[in-house]
Amino acid sequence: MIEPHGPLPPEVYWRRRVVAGVGALAVVGLVVGLIIWTTSGSGDPKQTAATPSTSQTVAPTSPISAAPAPGNTGGDQGGGGNGGGNGNGGATTTASSTSAATTPGQTQAAATTPAPVPASGLCPDQNISVVLYTDKPTYKVGDQPQFTIVTTNAGLTACTRDVGKAAQNVVVRTLDGTRTLWSARDCSPLQTVNNQLLQPAQQVRDTVTWSGTTSSPGCKTPRVQIPIGAYQATGKIGERESAPITFNVVAPAQEP
Repeated sequence: MIEPHGPLPPEVYWRRRVVAGVGALAVVGLVVGLIIWTTSGSGDPKQTAATPSTSQTVAPTSPISAAPAPGNTGGDQGGGGNGGGNGNGGATTTASSTSAATTPGQTQAAATTPAPVPASGLCPDQNISVVLYTDKPTYKVGDQPQFTIVTTNAGLTACTRDVGKAAQNVVVRTLDGTRTLWSARDCSPLQTVNNQLLQPAQQVRDTVTWSGTTSSPGCKTPRVQIPIGAYQATGKIGERESAPITFNVVAPAQEP
């Protein structure tokens, strides 16, 4: 260390050197601190912050349905034309003002595993799907709604099934399904048998016309017109039942 020289006492020069050294160390420390702070604060935010999860909202869609094949009408249970093929059934409606089509038979078929066809060749209930359609979503009081029952061989092999009036039924209930208003079997005299050999995915359809009135087993009570409101209906072939569909009954338009 160089001894200080000057007109002042040596202690003065030593104190100046100490003060200068401490100041220099403080400046160096401040610079180092700034460098460390800048380096740690400029890291990739993706490494220090959790990446927010994203969600996708899918708008509900309505399946496209085709109009049902026309059939004969009349009475409480009319016989439409039976026929095979792979065509789609008619439009299934809901009780809302903007009726959306549904395809309950597709869900029914997809949820069931086909069973082996027995030696008799008759289709087990497990191997068929039943879908019910209405000819329109809304009726006026006094109209006669027409239902179309579509029976499909949902199995893997051909089999025979009775799809005639003796095996089929349509039931109309209140919208909540708690009360039965009409059954096609209550008052219909038709008990025909129609055995059809159905190839896999082959369809047979038939129509049932309803008078729009109530019924009871054996047709023993007076029949009355149902009031305006929303209703549900199901179709059956044997013990195989379709998913329920809904429709509306409204007051007829008044004459001006």
